[in-house]
Amino acid sequence: MTFIQPVASHFINGRYVDDTTGPVLELIYPANGQPLGQLHVATLAIVEEALASAKQAQKAWAATSGTQRGRILRRAADMIRTQNHALSVLETYDTGKPLSETLCADATSGADALEYFGGLAGSLTGEHIQLGEDWVYTIREALGVCVGIGAWNYPTQIACWKAAPALACGNTMVFKPSETTPVCALKIAEILSHAGLPDGVFNVIQGQGDVGASLVGDERVAKVSLTGSVPTGRKVYAAAAADVKHVTMELGGKSPLIIFDDADVENAVGGAILANFYSSGQICSNGTRVFVHKDIKQAFLTRLVERLKQAVIGDPLDERTNFGPMVSQRQMDIAQSYIAKGKEEGARLVYGGTRLAGDGFYLEPTVFADVTDRMTIAQEEIFGPVMSVLDFEDEADVICRANASEFGLSAGVFTRDISRAHRVIAGLEAGSCFINSYNDAPVEAPFGGIKHSGVGRENSKAAIAHYSQMKSVYVRMGDLEAPF
Repeated sequence: MTFIQPVASHFINGRYVDDTTGPVLELIYPANGQPLGQLHVATLAIVEEALASAKQAQKAWAATSGTQRGRILRRAADMIRTQNHALSVLETYDTGKPLSETLCADATSGADALEYFGGLAGSLTGEHIQLGEDWVYTIREALGVCVGIGAWNYPTQIACWKAAPALACGNTMVFKPSETTPVCALKIAEILSHAGLPDGVFNVIQGQGDVGASLVGDERVAKVSLTGSVPTGRKVYAAAAADVKHVTMELGGKSPLIIFDDADVENAVGGAILANFYSSGQICSNGTRVFVHKDIKQAFLTRLVERLKQAVIGDPLDERTNFGPMVSQRQMDIAQSYIAKGKEEGARLVYGGTRLAGDGFYLEPTVFADVTDRMTIAQEEIFGPVMSVLDFEDEADVICRANASEFGLSAGVFTRDISRAHRVIAGLEAGSCFINSYNDAPVEAPFGGIKHSGVGRENSKAAIAHYSQMKSVYVRMGDLEAPF
């Protein structure tokens, strides 16, 4: 039975289009492994049509006032909220995430982004700098055609997070969703069009890495924004560098969550659950290295297991379900290989660790204790529901261990000592940090990492700088002297 079959595979120049000569892209429902429909990968003709459309539309869109651009984005935000239930069901089919989660964390956050940047669009002005009689003024200009490359864990949200600041600044965009979750971005493009977005301003095409490479390498593209793995990020970054393109790279993580002995255990357990098992652990910012002070380690593990036993695992479309399947067989296989590696290297399995019987890609929430820093599960990003609990005693030591990673996306601290909380956060090498919480991502706050976790920031006013450029104009009011 087909549940989510779109009108066509791509959305270009304000309409659905297809080229059935492109390879077939199967839509698989993670809850049962069954096909829901199929799309076609973009051919070279489709790629060209999308880029040409975005290029053609860009100057007129940039010439539109910021207030007008913002009005369209805010209208789209309202439409998304009105259609939230349908969009959430679509995301659940696309990703397997429980409807209880998608209803509050996916399309809604996309709407927040469109509303926020829609509100900023009319205020994107330059400044006046007086220099005695002379003066300088600056103009904030659009970059041009932007390419967005999405990940499969938050397809609706990521499409909006990239589109909203890009469009607010007067850019156009060609967006390529993950081939694993290709459907949701098409719906966002359709809604934007119905909200009044001019044809060609936001386009969606399907494909894998070769399609992304053809977009990134095109000379008409001024900016690339990627959400993905570090290996993919390196390839895209290098390709963009060839033409000195602007980039935003939101990549992987292996983030630390530090729980001190004075922490509220119940809150700390809740934070660890959110940092490891929300979206079945498939979140780049997850705090999967959980450093727990030895004095509360047993209390923490006992309460963690008690609460994990309360998880409702089942049909993602049942709103009572709060833990769903992984996105694909491949991703589940990867997580299972790391579980096997954890056992092999001597970590103690505290909870879970097995695939659930039946159809679909269901893997139990998994907790390892007595994990050491050099174990593979403590070093490599798993992107699945696998928590590593590590012991610590000394503050300075745990900061050093937490920073001993190529990644620097997120970090969290649980403690009642607010001075220590700020001190530890100041010492941690990460871009998005939390105190007595985890994985909060309001659009008003910058999101992004350091080290191998990325370049640039999404959301907040900081994103404006990544989707625009400044022109400086010096105005001389008097005569100009020259040496000859």
